Amino acid sequence: MKAWRLVIVLSFLLLSGCLVTFKDPIPAHDAAPAQLLGTWTSKNAWGEPLELEIKRAGNNEYKATSYRKGDRKNRDEYAFTVARHGSRWYLSAGLPEKYGSNFVIAGFELTENDELVVYNLDLDHIRQWTEQKLLDGQTMETEKGDGVLITSPLETVFGYLDDPANSDVFLEVARYQRLPK
Repeated sequence: MKAWRLVIVLSFLLLSGCLVTFKDPIPAHDAAPAQLLGTWTSKNAWGEPLELEIKRAGNNEYKATSYRKGDRKNRDEYAFTVARHGSRWYLSAGLPEKYGSNFVIAGFELTENDELVVYNLDLDHIRQWTEQKLLDGQTMETEKGDGVLITSPLETVFGYLDDPANSDVFLEVARYQRLPK
């Protein structure tokens, strides 16, 4: 499997080398907002322009395709599902073996300025929740560093994530603009 670049599913993973993963994916029950679909643009850490295409891939399943602008031949594609809880949107994608072969969950929002903002879960907060036994989980090692595998049911996880008092568990890791037509 190719190394992941700064895509909607991966940009938050490479932020610190440590990640929060989940035993279960978000089920494909919810449809993504129509505004999510289309082509987005951003720049990677080296200032190179990136493009991100998000398309429907099935019934409530989606595909993100990322590539450096003008280099569609060297692209990465990843399937994901979404869920809406209260005012928050979440996405879930499977991870390759080097990241533990589980699932990642991230938050996202579509702003009034036609931007797509992606949020990672803060590893330290999630680790504290497991130490306090609020969530079931365990430390895991991957090629990219130590992380936490959460084994609690998703409804329990979302109970904590949806609580406005826990809004500091979200860290902005990527911001995309709609690609002008």
